[in-house]
Amino acid sequence: MKQVPEIKGTLRSHMIEVPNIIRNASGIKIFGKRLKSFLFSTDVAVIRNSNADAIIAVYPFTPQPVITQALVMSADVPVFCGVGGGITTGKRVVNLALDAEFKGAMGVVVNNPTPNSVIEKLRRTIDVPIVVTVVSEFEDFRSRIESGATILNVSGGKDTPKIVRKIREIYPDFPVIATGGPTEESIRSTIDAGANAITYTPSSTADILNDIMISYRAGYELDKDID
Repeated sequence: MKQVPEIKGTLRSHMIEVPNIIRNASGIKIFGKRLKSFLFSTDVAVIRNSNADAIIAVYPFTPQPVITQALVMSADVPVFCGVGGGITTGKRVVNLALDAEFKGAMGVVVNNPTPNSVIEKLRRTIDVPIVVTVVSEFEDFRSRIESGATILNVSGGKDTPKIVRKIREIYPDFPVIATGGPTEESIRSTIDAGANAITYTPSSTADILNDIMISYRAGYELDKDID
């Protein structure tokens, strides 16, 4: 293996690093950039302090252009923005996707319930990749792809590797992003099943801050013991 020089600053050395095992994925080359790791987050502080190749920003509320703008402006890597498809449907999804493209998003993500008719309208309207979320091995992958999906985003919990493997049986070369799970073993299993890239969910800022506060308190307890 080649030795890769690494440079870190004093103030930015404390950051969220995605598991190294993700580098074993093939990656997906989009607009000349090879992306292997996608950070699943809408927290701008987390986004600014991560080494992921890209951000996948999907949240459980109606997408808003002001949120898209904040995410794209805060990130120093490509952002794939959620534009609805579940609660938010129809023409609004298309308008949100076009707005996201204009604001600089590298791609848009639609939720699983999105009708194929909406995906077709998206494909006719925008030029950036359309990432369609898949949650079951029994879905009609063919109709999703024929409607205009650029990438399939598999989010099937513990069944994710099985779903990825099912897609690979039919489409050996189609771009697939998938959730990797919480451990290196689960990530490796997803990559081995055929995922080109992995989405990684980081710890929340509350959990990270809690660990830091524990270390601060431990420092005072240590000083007390020395006295």
